[in-house]
Amino acid sequence: MADTPTFLKDAKDLLSEQGFAASNTWYHGTSSALVNSIKAQGLKRSGDKALKEAAKKTMATIGNDYTESVEPVFLTQSKELAFYWAEQTVRNRSVRIEGEEHPVVFAVDLPQDLNANVKPDVGAASLLLLKEGEEFMAYLAGIYQESGLGAPDIDLMKAERMEYLHKLGMAYYDADIDSACLTLINS
Repeated sequence: MADTPTFLKDAKDLLSEQGFAASNTWYHGTSSALVNSIKAQGLKRSGDKALKEAAKKTMATIGNDYTESVEPVFLTQSKELAFYWAEQTVRNRSVRIEGEEHPVVFAVDLPQDLNANVKPDVGAASLLLLKEGEEFMAYLAGIYQESGLGAPDIDLMKAERMEYLHKLGMAYYDADIDSACLTLINS
């Protein structure tokens, strides 16, 4: 995994003993291959159509049905965490889609009424029990330590909803997000 670019390192400013501070600005990490589509159409729930189509073709090849689920738009309050998830997106896409891609981060500025609809991603508990989740927790522990704090102490099965948001930086928005709310972050 690449080092987080300096211009995206914000955890030190956001982290406290209570976890990551939240505001009306959120971040979404993705692949550079999706930038033009996102700028034109905004962030769509279950938005990576090319990856979904590749998965559908793979499942058809091996004789299985593929049921596409509608996932929300995943957000975090940290550019640094969004970059981590962008790297995962690029890695996942590289397995099925050829091309030169790199991680990118969008800022998502929501008006107050829409911001109230951002929810803690407690569904992440199942992800965090997998290898990918262990890798994220190790990455997160490193961010906490870089910020002079101990790794987050969280029991994923007993955690309160807000702990997923504040301690883990995991949130979602269960609707499409208009491109007017988005800004691609560049150095």
